[in-house]
Amino acid sequence: MLVADGLVKRYGRRRALDGFDLSVAPGEIVGLIGHNGAGKTTFVEIVTGLVRPDAGRLQVGALDALRAGRAARRLLGVAPQELALYGGVSVRENLRLYAGLAGLRGRRRAAEIARVLEELHLTALADRPVGVLSGGQRRRVQAATAMVGSPPLLLLDEPTAGADPQTRAALLTAVRSRAEAGAAVVYTTHYLPELVDLDATLALARAGRVIARGTQEELTRHLPGELRVSFADPADAELRMSTTDPGADLAALLAAGRTPSGVDIRRPSLDDLYRSLETTEPQNAPTDPEPHDAAA
Repeated sequence: MLVADGLVKRYGRRRALDGFDLSVAPGEIVGLIGHNGAGKTTFVEIVTGLVRPDAGRLQVGALDALRAGRAARRLLGVAPQELALYGGVSVRENLRLYAGLAGLRGRRRAAEIARVLEELHLTALADRPVGVLSGGQRRRVQAATAMVGSPPLLLLDEPTAGADPQTRAALLTAVRSRAEAGAAVVYTTHYLPELVDLDATLALARAGRVIARGTQEELTRHLPGELRVSFADPADAELRMSTTDPGADLAALLAAGRTPSGVDIRRPSLDDLYRSLETTEPQNAPTDPEPHDAAA
């Protein structure tokens, strides 16, 4: 549904994107993760047509998105990192506007608005001005504007930033539901447990490139976990060791004649994977983060 191939975006001598590759299939949720300045938001801005790349190819569905323009954008639903809502009018009127941009009219538009209001637990708020809503409620409204019309591609850029638990739960349920219905989803977040809840595949961005792509299991397999072993003899302190093969290390302890009273194995997590980015120096990285992409 989405194919980005070799995208490059320069700002002066710096490259916000430096050969960015990513493909997302229908029904797939891709968690796009990386530190600030990795290029995530610049990528979203290129897909939405707000920014033009200097090089590369972008396909949305069967369309060349860099040439098709408006036709390609009709296939997108976008929840930007910065809220883009009209505070002086109601939730329903905001959705009416976005549904109209998606090509919906009349009864079909009314039915779709009612559906997305229900899906994101917004029905009771439908006729309130957006400006009086809480931050979490506004996040749900922004997600609703992306989902109205059931676009086949969703771009959700930090959709739960600052959200309360109720908002987070409603959004994650809605995202899973859209993927199950066949939508391709690009989901950027710094809150990694969400990607576990969504059963997302992962794309790790670093210095304007995707440096790793796969499932959580595939990408954490090479990282060390932790083996914790306690012993019946109180004179023996609990043993903790970093390990990529806890079975072999435990077998070595047993072979040495030590008898554990308890064993705990902690497998590497997404947090470990994220932290590993901090110790990996990117090649051809810009000397300073690009101001335009500082929040990416």
